[in-house]
Amino acid sequence: MTSSSSVAVRELPLFPLPELVLFPGTRLPLHIFEFRYRIMMNTILQSDRRFGVLMVDPVERKVADVGCCAELIHYQRLQDDRMKVMTVGQQRFRVLDYVREKPYYVGLVEWVEDQPTNRDLRGLTTDVDQLLRDVVRLSAKLTSQEIDLPDDIPNLPTELSYWVAGNLKGVAQEQQALLEMQDTAARLEREAEILMSTRNHLAARTALQDAFK
Repeated sequence: MTSSSSVAVRELPLFPLPELVLFPGTRLPLHIFEFRYRIMMNTILQSDRRFGVLMVDPVERKVADVGCCAELIHYQRLQDDRMKVMTVGQQRFRVLDYVREKPYYVGLVEWVEDQPTNRDLRGLTTDVDQLLRDVVRLSAKLTSQEIDLPDDIPNLPTELSYWVAGNLKGVAQEQQALLEMQDTAARLEREAEILMSTRNHLAARTALQDAFK
């Protein structure tokens, strides 16, 4: 649980999305066309422009209890009051209760933070960063494409852990597990495992490709 000093409870409009997990610092573009979410966007534009994103499991149809708050930073109105919006992930939250369901879900939420640690995470952060670059380099070689990492990849442990988690593809359940962790070291260690497995797989495929050239 979060420490008592960091617990703050508030009501938050909620936007459940199938197989999508938002992380702090990650941008999320959305096309708003459902009537209830058009109402939501028009409402939050008159307040603090914030709403919560929750992952929906497509198999079990279950909505996650932990999500990430999104802040609307830009919007464009289209025909029929549809909207294109750009949002960015802010802090994580846990749903304590649902206040109402119509016209859209509103939850009573508490903010979730990583537990403070005295552990030096610089070595682990460097390892994850290097594994990430190895995966990108091998992917580029395997596909004969130029793949560039952005210049602004975070170098602080928590921020890097969110960035890596937010850029994993096609593994929503894994991303949800990473989102729910409240230990930066544990998150980075799990990401190192995922990236090492991916790197080894790509290295094997690259070696096989080279052997047949």
